[in-house]
Amino acid sequence: MTDAHPLHTIQNERLIIFILALLQFLHILDFVIMMPLGPLFMSDFKITSTQFGLLVSAYTVSAGVFGFIGAFYLDRFDRKSVLLFITTGFALGTLLCAISPNYFFLLIARSVAGGFGGIIGAIVLSIIGDIIPVFRRGAATGMIMSAFSVASVVGIPIGLAVASKYGWQSPFFGISFFCFAFIPFAYKVLPNIRIHLDEKDSTDGKWDAIRQVFSRKSHYYAFAYMVSLMFGGFTVIPFLSTFLVSNAGMRVDELWYIYFVGGLFTFFTSRAIGRLSDHFGKKKIYKIFALFSIIPVTLITNLGITPTVVVVALTTLFMIVVSGRMVPAFALITSAVEPKIRGSFMSINVSVQQIASGAASLISGFILMENADGKVVNFPYVGLVSITALLISIYLCSKIDQPEGSK
Repeated sequence: MTDAHPLHTIQNERLIIFILALLQFLHILDFVIMMPLGPLFMSDFKITSTQFGLLVSAYTVSAGVFGFIGAFYLDRFDRKSVLLFITTGFALGTLLCAISPNYFFLLIARSVAGGFGGIIGAIVLSIIGDIIPVFRRGAATGMIMSAFSVASVVGIPIGLAVASKYGWQSPFFGISFFCFAFIPFAYKVLPNIRIHLDEKDSTDGKWDAIRQVFSRKSHYYAFAYMVSLMFGGFTVIPFLSTFLVSNAGMRVDELWYIYFVGGLFTFFTSRAIGRLSDHFGKKKIYKIFALFSIIPVTLITNLGITPTVVVVALTTLFMIVVSGRMVPAFALITSAVEPKIRGSFMSINVSVQQIASGAASLISGFILMENADGKVVNFPYVGLVSITALLISIYLCSKIDQPEGSK
Protein backbone atom coordinates (compact mmCIF):
# COMPACT_ATOMS: atom_id res chain seq x y z
CA MET A 1 0.00 0.00 0.00
CA THR A 2 0.97 3.66 0.30
CA ASP A 3 3.71 3.37 2.93
CA ALA A 4 5.65 0.95 0.67
CA HIS A 5 5.68 3.37 -2.26
CA PRO A 6 9.18 3.62 -3.82
CA LEU A 7 9.12 7.42 -3.62
CA HIS A 8 9.13 7.27 0.17
CA THR A 9 12.64 8.48 0.91
CA ILE A 10 13.28 11.59 2.93
CA GLN A 11 15.40 13.15 0.16
CA ASN A 12 12.73 12.71 -2.52
CA GLU A 13 9.98 13.86 -0.17
CA ARG A 14 11.71 17.12 0.66
CA LEU A 15 12.27 18.03 -2.98
CA ILE A 16 8.73 17.08 -3.99
CA ILE A 17 7.22 19.00 -1.07
CA PHE A 18 9.33 22.05 -2.00
CA ILE A 19 8.00 21.95 -5.57
CA LEU A 20 4.40 21.53 -4.41
CA ALA A 21 4.76 24.30 -1.81
CA LEU A 22 6.20 26.66 -4.44
CA LEU A 23 3.27 26.03 -6.76
CA GLN A 24 0.84 26.44 -3.86
CA PHE A 25 2.49 29.76 -3.03
CA LEU A 26 2.10 31.05 -6.59
CA HIS A 27 -1.58 30.23 -6.97
CA ILE A 28 -2.45 31.51 -3.47
CA LEU A 29 -0.58 34.75 -4.14
CA ASP A 30 -2.52 35.14 -7.40
CA PHE A 31 -5.74 35.00 -5.39
CA VAL A 32 -4.87 37.10 -2.33
CA ILE A 33 -3.05 39.87 -4.21
CA MET A 34 -6.35 40.93 -5.81
CA MET A 35 -7.88 42.32 -2.61
CA PRO A 36 -5.21 44.90 -1.67
CA LEU A 37 -4.99 45.93 -5.34
CA GLY A 38 -8.67 46.92 -5.32
CA PRO A 39 -8.13 50.72 -5.35
CA LEU A 40 -5.86 50.45 -8.40
CA PHE A 41 -8.38 48.35 -10.34
CA MET A 42 -11.24 50.67 -9.44
CA SER A 43 -9.23 53.70 -10.53
CA ASP A 44 -7.87 52.28 -13.81
CA PHE A 45 -11.08 50.60 -15.00
CA LYS A 46 -13.48 53.14 -13.46
CA ILE A 47 -15.49 50.40 -11.75
CA THR A 48 -17.56 50.31 -8.55
CA SER A 49 -16.80 48.32 -5.42
CA THR A 50 -19.54 45.88 -6.43
CA GLN A 51 -17.87 45.27 -9.78
CA PHE A 52 -14.55 44.77 -8.05
CA GLY A 53 -16.21 42.28 -5.73
CA LEU A 54 -17.33 40.36 -8.81
CA LEU A 55 -13.71 40.19 -9.95
CA VAL A 56 -12.74 38.57 -6.65
CA SER A 57 -15.68 36.16 -6.59
CA ALA A 58 -15.15 35.16 -10.26
CA TYR A 59 -11.99 33.34 -9.18
CA THR A 60 -13.78 31.43 -6.41
CA VAL A 61 -16.87 30.53 -8.43
CA SER A 62 -14.77 29.32 -11.36
CA ALA A 63 -12.60 27.27 -8.99
CA GLY A 64 -15.72 25.59 -7.61
CA VAL A 65 -17.13 24.77 -11.06
CA PHE A 66 -13.86 23.50 -12.50
CA GLY A 67 -13.17 21.58 -9.30
CA PHE A 68 -16.31 19.54 -9.89
CA ILE A 69 -15.47 19.01 -13.57
CA GLY A 70 -11.94 17.97 -12.65
CA ALA A 71 -13.31 15.19 -10.48
CA PHE A 72 -14.21 13.27 -13.66
CA TYR A 73 -10.65 13.33 -15.00
CA LEU A 74 -7.97 13.75 -12.32
CA ASP A 75 -7.75 10.07 -11.40
CA ARG A 76 -7.45 8.91 -15.01
CA PHE A 77 -3.96 10.28 -15.63
CA ASP A 78 -0.50 10.39 -14.10
CA ARG A 79 -0.45 13.02 -11.33
CA LYS A 80 2.70 14.62 -12.76
CA SER A 81 1.11 15.10 -16.18
CA VAL A 82 -2.02 16.59 -14.64
CA LEU A 83 0.01 18.95 -12.46
CA LEU A 84 2.03 20.24 -15.42
CA PHE A 85 -1.08 20.69 -17.59
CA ILE A 86 -2.98 22.57 -14.88
CA THR A 87 0.03 24.76 -14.10
CA THR A 88 0.28 25.70 -17.78
CA GLY A 89 -3.41 26.67 -17.85
CA PHE A 90 -3.01 28.68 -14.66
CA ALA A 91 0.06 30.49 -16.01
CA LEU A 92 -1.81 31.40 -19.20
CA GLY A 93 -4.83 32.62 -17.21
CA THR A 94 -2.62 34.81 -15.04
CA LEU A 95 -0.87 36.17 -18.13
CA LEU A 96 -4.27 37.08 -19.57
CA CYS A 97 -4.97 39.03 -16.37
CA ALA A 98 -1.76 40.99 -16.85
CA ILE A 99 -2.60 41.99 -20.44
CA SER A 100 -6.30 42.69 -19.83
CA PRO A 101 -7.29 45.88 -21.71
CA ASN A 102 -10.69 46.30 -20.02
CA TYR A 103 -12.87 45.13 -17.15
CA PHE A 104 -14.75 42.38 -18.98
CA PHE A 105 -11.56 40.86 -20.39
CA LEU A 106 -10.11 40.85 -16.87
CA LEU A 107 -13.27 39.22 -15.52
CA ILE A 108 -12.89 36.37 -18.00
CA ALA A 109 -9.16 36.10 -17.31
CA ARG A 110 -9.79 35.83 -13.56
CA SER A 111 -12.28 33.05 -14.25
CA VAL A 112 -9.69 31.15 -16.29
CA ALA A 113 -7.01 31.61 -13.62
CA GLY A 114 -9.45 30.56 -10.90
CA GLY A 115 -10.59 27.47 -12.81
CA PHE A 116 -7.05 26.11 -13.06
CA GLY A 117 -5.86 27.57 -9.75
CA GLY A 118 -8.62 25.85 -7.78
CA ILE A 119 -7.66 22.45 -9.17
CA ILE A 120 -4.02 23.03 -8.24
CA GLY A 121 -4.97 22.69 -4.57
CA ALA A 122 -6.70 19.37 -5.28
CA ILE A 123 -3.84 17.82 -7.22
CA VAL A 124 -1.22 19.03 -4.73
CA LEU A 125 -3.04 17.41 -1.80
CA SER A 126 -3.66 14.28 -3.88
CA ILE A 127 0.08 13.94 -4.50
CA ILE A 128 0.77 14.43 -0.79
CA GLY A 129 -1.76 11.70 -0.01
CA ASP A 130 -0.31 9.36 -2.63
CA ILE A 131 3.39 9.50 -1.89
CA ILE A 132 3.85 10.76 1.69
CA PRO A 133 3.43 8.10 4.40
CA VAL A 134 0.54 8.81 6.73
CA PHE A 135 2.83 9.18 9.74
CA ARG A 136 4.60 12.12 8.03
CA ARG A 137 1.60 13.50 6.18
CA GLY A 138 0.69 16.12 8.81
CA ALA A 139 4.16 17.67 8.62
CA ALA A 140 4.04 17.65 4.81
CA THR A 141 0.61 19.29 4.83
CA GLY A 142 1.93 21.91 7.25
CA MET A 143 4.68 22.77 4.76
CA ILE A 144 2.15 23.10 1.95
CA MET A 145 -0.20 25.22 4.08
CA SER A 146 2.67 27.53 5.08
CA ALA A 147 2.58 28.79 1.47
CA PHE A 148 -0.22 31.12 2.55
CA SER A 149 2.06 32.53 5.24
CA VAL A 150 4.85 33.17 2.76
CA ALA A 151 2.36 34.83 0.39
CA SER A 152 1.28 37.11 3.24
CA VAL A 153 4.77 37.93 4.51
CA VAL A 154 6.68 38.18 1.24
CA GLY A 155 4.27 38.09 -1.69
CA ILE A 156 1.74 40.74 -0.74
CA PRO A 157 4.20 43.47 0.40
CA ILE A 158 6.43 42.94 -2.66
CA GLY A 159 3.42 42.70 -4.96
CA LEU A 160 1.99 45.95 -3.61
CA ALA A 161 5.34 47.74 -3.87
CA VAL A 162 5.86 46.60 -7.47
CA ALA A 163 2.25 47.42 -8.40
CA SER A 164 2.48 50.93 -6.98
CA LYS A 165 5.61 51.61 -9.04
CA TYR A 166 4.92 49.75 -12.29
CA GLY A 167 1.15 49.28 -12.31
CA TRP A 168 -1.29 46.61 -11.16
CA GLN A 169 -0.29 44.39 -14.12
CA SER A 170 3.23 43.77 -12.80
CA PRO A 171 2.40 41.23 -10.04
CA PHE A 172 0.48 39.11 -12.55
CA PHE A 173 3.33 39.25 -15.06
CA GLY A 174 5.65 38.12 -12.26
CA ILE A 175 3.43 35.23 -11.15
CA SER A 176 2.97 34.08 -14.75
CA PHE A 177 6.74 34.23 -15.39
CA PHE A 178 7.55 32.12 -12.34
CA CYS A 179 4.86 29.57 -13.29
CA PHE A 180 6.27 29.15 -16.79
CA ALA A 181 9.78 28.84 -15.30
CA PHE A 182 8.45 26.29 -12.82
CA ILE A 183 7.10 23.91 -15.49
CA PRO A 184 10.41 22.60 -16.96
CA PHE A 185 11.91 22.39 -13.46
CA ALA A 186 8.98 20.31 -12.20
CA TYR A 187 9.05 18.16 -15.36
CA LYS A 188 12.70 17.30 -14.75
CA VAL A 189 12.50 16.73 -11.00
CA LEU A 190 9.10 15.19 -10.33
CA PRO A 191 8.76 11.42 -10.83
CA ASN A 192 5.78 9.86 -12.52
CA ILE A 193 3.09 9.35 -9.88
CA ARG A 194 0.84 6.47 -10.88
CA ILE A 195 0.06 4.69 -7.62
CA HIS A 196 -3.62 5.59 -7.99
CA LEU A 197 -3.63 4.06 -11.49
CA ASP A 198 -1.82 0.93 -10.32
CA GLU A 199 -4.53 0.33 -7.73
CA LYS A 200 -7.39 0.70 -10.21
CA ASP A 201 -9.16 -2.42 -11.34
CA SER A 202 -8.93 -3.07 -15.08
CA THR A 203 -12.72 -3.11 -15.23
CA ASP A 204 -13.08 0.36 -13.71
CA GLY A 205 -15.09 2.58 -16.04
CA LYS A 206 -14.97 6.31 -16.67
CA TRP A 207 -17.56 7.09 -14.03
CA ASP A 208 -16.54 4.55 -11.40
CA ALA A 209 -14.39 6.99 -9.39
CA ILE A 210 -17.24 9.49 -9.20
CA ARG A 211 -19.71 6.79 -8.22
CA GLN A 212 -17.37 5.59 -5.49
CA VAL A 213 -16.88 9.12 -4.18
CA PHE A 214 -20.63 9.70 -3.86
CA SER A 215 -21.58 6.20 -2.75
CA ARG A 216 -19.74 6.26 0.58
CA LYS A 217 -21.34 7.78 3.63
CA SER A 218 -17.98 8.73 5.15
CA HIS A 219 -17.28 11.03 2.19
CA TYR A 220 -20.42 13.04 2.91
CA TYR A 221 -19.19 13.57 6.46
CA ALA A 222 -15.90 14.84 4.98
CA PHE A 223 -17.72 17.26 2.66
CA ALA A 224 -19.94 18.50 5.50
CA TYR A 225 -16.81 18.88 7.62
CA MET A 226 -15.26 21.05 4.90
CA VAL A 227 -18.40 23.22 4.72
CA SER A 228 -18.35 23.80 8.48
CA LEU A 229 -14.60 24.50 8.34
CA MET A 230 -15.08 27.18 5.67
CA PHE A 231 -18.00 28.77 7.53
CA GLY A 232 -15.82 28.85 10.64
CA GLY A 233 -13.36 31.13 8.85
CA PHE A 234 -14.89 32.82 5.82
CA THR A 235 -17.81 34.34 7.66
CA VAL A 236 -15.24 36.57 9.39
CA ILE A 237 -12.13 36.82 7.17
CA PRO A 238 -13.48 38.72 4.11
CA PHE A 239 -14.85 41.57 6.23
CA LEU A 240 -12.08 41.71 8.81
CA SER A 241 -10.08 44.55 7.24
CA THR A 242 -13.17 46.72 6.73
CA PHE A 243 -14.27 46.14 10.33
CA LEU A 244 -10.84 46.92 11.77
CA VAL A 245 -10.66 50.22 9.87
CA SER A 246 -14.23 51.36 10.54
CA ASN A 247 -14.67 50.06 14.10
CA ALA A 248 -11.27 49.38 15.67
CA GLY A 249 -9.62 52.58 14.44
CA MET A 250 -6.87 51.13 12.25
CA ARG A 251 -5.61 53.17 9.32
CA VAL A 252 -5.69 51.63 5.85
CA ASP A 253 -1.92 51.98 5.54
CA GLU A 254 -1.52 49.92 8.75
CA LEU A 255 -3.34 46.86 7.44
CA TRP A 256 -0.18 45.33 6.01
CA TYR A 257 1.01 44.82 9.60
CA ILE A 258 -1.71 42.18 9.97
CA TYR A 259 -0.58 40.23 6.91
CA PHE A 260 3.10 40.54 7.68
CA VAL A 261 3.10 39.69 11.38
CA GLY A 262 0.37 37.07 11.12
CA GLY A 263 1.99 35.45 8.10
CA LEU A 264 5.39 35.47 9.77
CA PHE A 265 4.09 33.61 12.81
CA THR A 266 1.98 31.11 10.88
CA PHE A 267 4.94 30.24 8.64
CA PHE A 268 6.50 28.58 11.69
CA THR A 269 3.39 27.47 13.56
CA SER A 270 1.83 25.69 10.55
CA ARG A 271 4.75 23.31 10.28
CA ALA A 272 4.93 22.79 14.05
CA ILE A 273 1.22 22.01 14.16
CA GLY A 274 1.68 19.55 11.31
CA ARG A 275 4.25 17.66 13.36
CA LEU A 276 1.94 17.71 16.39
CA SER A 277 -0.82 16.25 14.21
CA ASP A 278 1.43 13.36 13.20
CA HIS A 279 2.45 12.70 16.78
CA PHE A 280 -0.79 13.13 18.71
CA GLY A 281 -3.38 12.51 16.01
CA LYS A 282 -5.00 14.77 13.46
CA LYS A 283 -8.48 14.66 15.00
CA LYS A 284 -7.22 15.52 18.48
CA ILE A 285 -5.11 18.47 17.32
CA TYR A 286 -7.95 19.79 15.14
CA LYS A 287 -10.42 19.71 18.02
CA ILE A 288 -7.99 21.54 20.31
CA PHE A 289 -7.37 24.35 17.82
CA ALA A 290 -11.03 24.60 16.81
CA LEU A 291 -12.04 25.10 20.44
CA PHE A 292 -9.17 27.51 21.11
CA SER A 293 -10.07 29.61 18.04
CA ILE A 294 -13.37 30.57 19.68
CA ILE A 295 -11.39 32.99 21.88
CA PRO A 296 -9.89 35.24 19.14
CA VAL A 297 -13.09 35.05 17.06
CA THR A 298 -15.11 36.34 20.02
CA LEU A 299 -12.62 39.08 20.89
CA ILE A 300 -12.08 40.33 17.33
CA THR A 301 -15.74 40.47 16.33
CA ASN A 302 -16.54 42.56 19.43
CA LEU A 303 -13.73 45.11 19.15
CA GLY A 304 -14.21 48.81 19.65
CA ILE A 305 -11.50 51.46 19.23
CA THR A 306 -8.33 49.52 20.02
CA PRO A 307 -4.58 50.29 19.91
CA THR A 308 -2.98 48.96 16.72
CA VAL A 309 -0.52 46.77 18.61
CA VAL A 310 -3.40 45.01 20.37
CA VAL A 311 -5.27 44.54 17.10
CA VAL A 312 -2.20 43.03 15.45
CA ALA A 313 -1.70 40.70 18.42
CA LEU A 314 -5.32 39.51 18.22
CA THR A 315 -5.31 39.06 14.45
CA THR A 316 -2.01 37.19 14.67
CA LEU A 317 -3.55 34.82 17.22
CA PHE A 318 -6.56 34.48 14.93
CA MET A 319 -4.34 33.58 11.95
CA ILE A 320 -2.36 31.08 14.00
CA VAL A 321 -5.45 29.17 15.08
CA VAL A 322 -7.09 29.40 11.64
CA SER A 323 -4.00 27.92 9.96
CA GLY A 324 -3.62 25.64 12.98
CA ARG A 325 -6.94 23.95 12.40
CA MET A 326 -6.52 23.90 8.61
CA VAL A 327 -3.35 21.78 8.75
CA PRO A 328 -4.78 18.74 10.59
CA ALA A 329 -8.12 19.21 8.79
CA PHE A 330 -6.62 18.89 5.30
CA ALA A 331 -4.26 16.11 6.39
CA LEU A 332 -7.28 14.27 7.84
CA ILE A 333 -9.38 14.69 4.69
CA THR A 334 -6.48 13.63 2.47
CA SER A 335 -6.11 10.45 4.52
CA ALA A 336 -9.83 9.69 4.45
CA VAL A 337 -9.94 8.31 0.91
CA GLU A 338 -8.10 5.55 -0.91
CA PRO A 339 -5.51 6.51 -3.55
CA LYS A 340 -7.35 5.28 -6.65
CA ILE A 341 -10.16 7.83 -6.20
CA ARG A 342 -8.23 10.46 -4.23
CA GLY A 343 -7.92 12.89 -7.16
CA SER A 344 -11.66 12.82 -7.86
CA PHE A 345 -12.48 13.14 -4.18
CA MET A 346 -10.08 16.04 -3.61
CA SER A 347 -11.32 17.84 -6.72
CA ILE A 348 -14.93 17.61 -5.51
CA ASN A 349 -13.72 18.63 -2.07
CA VAL A 350 -12.10 21.76 -3.55
CA SER A 351 -15.40 22.55 -5.28
CA VAL A 352 -17.26 22.17 -1.99
CA GLN A 353 -14.63 24.30 -0.27
CA GLN A 354 -14.89 27.14 -2.77
CA ILE A 355 -18.68 27.16 -2.85
CA ALA A 356 -18.87 27.02 0.95
CA SER A 357 -16.44 29.91 1.37
CA GLY A 358 -18.44 31.97 -1.11
CA ALA A 359 -21.70 31.13 0.66
CA ALA A 360 -20.17 32.03 4.03
CA SER A 361 -19.13 35.44 2.72
CA LEU A 362 -22.56 35.98 1.17
CA ILE A 363 -24.41 35.16 4.39
CA SER A 364 -22.13 37.45 6.39
CA GLY A 365 -22.78 40.19 3.86
CA PHE A 366 -26.51 39.90 4.51
CA ILE A 367 -25.99 40.01 8.28
CA LEU A 368 -23.65 42.99 8.32
CA MET A 369 -24.83 46.56 7.89
CA GLU A 370 -23.24 49.98 7.90
CA ASN A 371 -24.64 52.73 10.11
CA ALA A 372 -24.69 56.49 9.47
CA ASP A 373 -21.18 57.13 10.77
CA GLY A 374 -19.68 54.38 8.59
CA LYS A 375 -19.24 51.76 11.28
CA VAL A 376 -19.98 48.08 10.61
CA VAL A 377 -22.71 46.66 12.83
CA ASN A 378 -23.77 43.08 13.61
CA PHE A 379 -20.22 41.70 13.41
CA PRO A 380 -20.71 39.93 16.78
CA TYR A 381 -23.55 37.95 15.15
CA VAL A 382 -21.17 36.93 12.38
CA GLY A 383 -18.81 35.76 15.10
CA LEU A 384 -21.59 33.59 16.55
CA VAL A 385 -22.17 32.00 13.13
CA SER A 386 -18.44 31.26 12.92
CA ILE A 387 -18.35 29.73 16.41
CA THR A 388 -21.44 27.60 15.73
CA ALA A 389 -19.83 26.28 12.55
CA LEU A 390 -16.64 25.45 14.45
CA LEU A 391 -18.55 23.48 17.09
CA ILE A 392 -20.35 21.54 14.35
CA SER A 393 -17.00 20.83 12.69
CA ILE A 394 -15.71 19.25 15.91
CA TYR A 395 -18.61 16.79 15.84
CA LEU A 396 -18.16 16.05 12.12
CA CYS A 397 -14.43 15.57 12.59
CA SER A 398 -15.04 12.53 14.77
CA LYS A 399 -17.24 10.98 12.06
CA ILE A 400 -14.57 10.91 9.35
CA ASP A 401 -13.14 7.48 8.60
CA GLN A 402 -9.45 6.97 7.88
CA PRO A 403 -9.07 3.78 5.86
CA GLU A 404 -5.30 3.78 6.17
CA GLY A 405 -5.55 3.32 9.93
CA SER A 406 -3.86 6.59 10.84
CA LYS A 407 -4.37 8.63 13.99
